[in-house]
Amino acid sequence: MDQEGGSAGSCYYSVLGIRNDASCSDIRSAYRKLALKWHPDRWAKNPSVAGEAKLRFQKIQEAYSVLSDQDKRSMYDAGFLDMLEEDEVRKFVFFRK
Repeated sequence: MDQEGGSAGSCYYSVLGIRNDASCSDIRSAYRKLALKWHPDRWAKNPSVAGEAKLRFQKIQEAYSVLSDQDKRSMYDAGFLDMLEEDEVRKFVFFRK
């Protein structure tokens, strides 16, 4: 498999294969291209790749959700937004209830 779509732990810009100064339309275009390429339904008949496709697709969606929202993107660029930490906090709060 090629590097397109990034890997877990990489920055959101590299996940989408775009520059840090990408426009909203560049972000949307990159997301659509990668989402079509790595959508799990497309790889369902190939079990050896299906798991990786699912992980890549999730990472692509996560990157797009941050970079397409101007407020989240600003926080991410400033280093104040860490989606992994946010997920861990949500899990902790959920299990404590």
